[in-house]
Amino acid sequence: MTSAPYDPARLSHCAGELIVNIRELSERGWTPATSSNFSQRMDDAHIAITVSGRDKGRLTEADIMVVDLDGQPVATDKKSSAETLLHTQLYRRFPEIGCVLHTHSLAQTVASRLFSGNGHVHLEGYELLKAFTGNTTHETTVELPVLPNSQDMPTLAAQVDALLDVQPMWGYLIDGHGLYAWGRDMAEARRHLEAFEFLLACELEMRKF
Repeated sequence: MTSAPYDPARLSHCAGELIVNIRELSERGWTPATSSNFSQRMDDAHIAITVSGRDKGRLTEADIMVVDLDGQPVATDKKSSAETLLHTQLYRRFPEIGCVLHTHSLAQTVASRLFSGNGHVHLEGYELLKAFTGNTTHETTVELPVLPNSQDMPTLAAQVDALLDVQPMWGYLIDGHGLYAWGRDMAEARRHLEAFEFLLACELEMRKF
């Protein structure tokens, strides 16, 4: 039998970390109806990513597969999300990125609809802006992009690339869909994800008055 072109122990480690964190996010209601997808860098050529269509609150190691940096399955007949390209484009572009998280919380989805016409959510003056790596003061602004929803992943990925060319980014929303956030490792990616979740909830709350 031909051995896999990656370290199985590394896959097992990534799967374990993904499963624990994804279950916690699922318990918050951020992954309804088998939605959302999550990944972690294994090495320079391979990504551990959730298998498509699985209940994110009940994942096992069998629900984590491997793709290459082009999003193609490696040593498996399982299928990852149609949005895999949105993960791999970040790993290809930024060698320092180690984790990408995509969730569908209520606040994220509502905000994506509310701010879609603006094309971004303007975040300013919040202390929690310091949660984003590189920000050292609340006296700053962050523009969280809101992209049109599309089944055309290459086009959507190209729009993300164009934004990355002109501004610092820690995440983005897709209209009617959810939030992508990333970081150097799981802890940083979760910090960015949770910061965006809280700030979006603040923006929505202020619009009630």
